[in-house]
Amino acid sequence: MSEKADLAIRGAIVVSDGAYARDILIHDGRISALVEAGAASAQREIDARGLLALPGVVDAHVHFNEPGREDWEGWSSGSRAAAAGGTTTVLDMPLNSIPPVLDGTSFDMKKAAAENGSIVDFGLWGGLVDADPGSLRELGERGAVGVKAFLCDSGVAEFPALQEQDLVPALRAAAQAGLVVALHCEDDALVREATARVRGEERHDAAAWVRSRPPLVEVRAVAAACAAAREAGARIHIVHVSAMEALGAIGAARDMGTDVTAETCPHYLTFDQDDLARQGAALKCAPPIRDARNRAGLWRALMQGKIDFVASDHSPCPADLKESADMFAAWGGIAGAQSLLSAVFSGVATHAEGTLDVRKVAGFVVWRLAARPAKRFGLWPRKGAIAQGSDADIVLFDPEREWKLDGEGSRTRGIDPYVGRSFRGKVVRTLVGGRTVYNERETVTNPARGRFIPREEVAEG
Repeated sequence: MSEKADLAIRGAIVVSDGAYARDILIHDGRISALVEAGAASAQREIDARGLLALPGVVDAHVHFNEPGREDWEGWSSGSRAAAAGGTTTVLDMPLNSIPPVLDGTSFDMKKAAAENGSIVDFGLWGGLVDADPGSLRELGERGAVGVKAFLCDSGVAEFPALQEQDLVPALRAAAQAGLVVALHCEDDALVREATARVRGEERHDAAAWVRSRPPLVEVRAVAAACAAAREAGARIHIVHVSAMEALGAIGAARDMGTDVTAETCPHYLTFDQDDLARQGAALKCAPPIRDARNRAGLWRALMQGKIDFVASDHSPCPADLKESADMFAAWGGIAGAQSLLSAVFSGVATHAEGTLDVRKVAGFVVWRLAARPAKRFGLWPRKGAIAQGSDADIVLFDPEREWKLDGEGSRTRGIDPYVGRSFRGKVVRTLVGGRTVYNERETVTNPARGRFIPREEVAEG
């Protein structure tokens, strides 16, 4: 058998639509073939014996903030953190960059910044702040993965929340532009009411922050979003689900035919309210990290398929914005892109029933971190698979390795709450388009060559 290949990855167990021993042949940045061991030659080889070969993670929710707030996290530092964690494609949110991505011009600015700084491939979310069809058409024509809207204060003045009276018209306009809508679902009136009550008690600690955003604020906002989506004929995606009670509203909406998917985040699966009390603002986010019972409920929902996938919601900031003793004053955002894969793999291995089969664990993780988001957002099969013709985005992963993230190993600019955390499963090497962008054994100095990946097809539900 003669296959043309620039690079062969040899000896790994390939985990994509199953788990099997194959050599992966790569030519011009794409997978040219999967062959039996030694069945084809190549110009270069990578010895991957003893490792799993996984499709690169598609992190559907990051904030790299450039242009405008690159001192919080920029494309260079953010993409290197992602690559070290096995992520090969990121979908960047329209805030907190300045300007936010609300039209064609700002989209072009963000795209140029990413092309100049990113070592991983990327897609871009646009913003949905009103029902203007013109800006949505511009975003759709440029290949935006979708648009993001807030049902409460976004935290930055330049990205206003979508007003209640605009929800159905805005969703209808997004549907007409062919765009899925990602929604931050917290009921603004309930948040303001609960916050005023807690602040009236002169509380500003971690527990007060959690009390200011109880599960009901998510449940009510999710229900309203799903009802509006049904009326508008829109496809929606609920970001960063933190309260297991909200899953009932999502399930009910699906039963009624609503095209809705949901994500949770590694920090909701890894940490609980006791960790929040210990680490303080490093773990502040909205919606908040909740108690251990809730965390267990999210794990059950993920394992049962009620949560579609996991995304990092990587949103760091300068350390001084986290240093306030008042939890309400500190910036709310968590650095997590680098730990996404290892945190989820570790957790699935812990929650798997019966005898641990690392190949089955890896298969579950691949579906929830790579294949499922790629399918939902129109990137499949270019992304999220190890198959002939797919981009050669491959993670070489040691499923048996037990390790701890230290400060020197953390690549984010922000405070990393996962430092000191122990994991099972370690990224050994990450390739994007057949190029090594991370190698634990040596420093990689590849220039920024991340490619913009447009939404090319109708997203799957």
